[in-house]
Amino acid sequence: CEECKKSMTEIAFNVWIKDLHPIEINAGEWVLGIYSDYKKGIIESTYIDILKDAIKAIMGIDMKITIKLEDETGNIKQEFVPDANDFTTRYTFDNFIEGDSNKFARAACLAVAMEPATSYNPLFIYGNSGLGKTHLLYAVINYIKTNHPNLKIVYKKSEDFINELIAAITNRDTASFKNKYRKADVLLIDDIQFIAGKESTQEEFFHTFNTLHTAGKQIILTSDRPPKEIATLSDRLQTRFESGLLADVQSPDLETRMAMVKSKANNLGVDMPQNVVAYIAENITNNVRELEGAVKKIAAINGLSDAAAQDSLRKIFGLSK
Repeated sequence: CEECKKSMTEIAFNVWIKDLHPIEINAGEWVLGIYSDYKKGIIESTYIDILKDAIKAIMGIDMKITIKLEDETGNIKQEFVPDANDFTTRYTFDNFIEGDSNKFARAACLAVAMEPATSYNPLFIYGNSGLGKTHLLYAVINYIKTNHPNLKIVYKKSEDFINELIAAITNRDTASFKNKYRKADVLLIDDIQFIAGKESTQEEFFHTFNTLHTAGKQIILTSDRPPKEIATLSDRLQTRFESGLLADVQSPDLETRMAMVKSKANNLGVDMPQNVVAYIAENITNNVRELEGAVKKIAAINGLSDAAAQDSLRKIFGLSK
């Protein structure tokens, strides 16, 4: 702790480092615990190098830092794994900030969540990265888990789908792979555009799609572009992707961006001045994740004076004003 204080302000130390708990030292690894998931994320993204340098200064060697999330009794909490069987509840329809840029996609997702496979099947959501498509998928999953608990949900990023298929082929165990995906009641695939150009993956997904669709199961896909603009996507998959509802998510307007910044700040317990909210929203225009990241980093690194916030944003995002 004393070593860390040499590289950071007292306020930052008290907010982020002071509550860390030593758990154990393994070969080449220093394991620390903390009670707050939010603080864990900030430490890992902002202060991990300071911790590494402090430990090296004392121990004389480089060591890996692992931060574990603890509960109030000191027990390690289960880490969040982005799988449909263990989804965080923080992504819901209620905390999805709606604006003209995304309200059609939100309405379509809510309709599908309320009555899976009744309408909009498949549902294909497209738009640039960082605009909330994955939030909508998580919201669908959380809604279905609460209101239709008997339905089997399978969620995967397309890269994971591809890697699972490769592993199944390598291990000569494609039967279990097919059984997993083709018995889903709701199948959600994020960033489906990455299967383009991969013939074996497209072939497998084509049959999976047909099996589920014929059986009246819900399919929801996201992509960074509409089906017709996905290069090297097979014609028969393009046709099937376009057979349901296409819903786009666009960049939010200024008012929506301000609402997103304010909502994120409130969720973090930060009373952010309106001029700082406006500054962030005016300078980060095309990516919701960057808006959220700006709020987190301002809260983590500085107080919320106007000058400090603006200086942080200029440094973090390379802004000119």
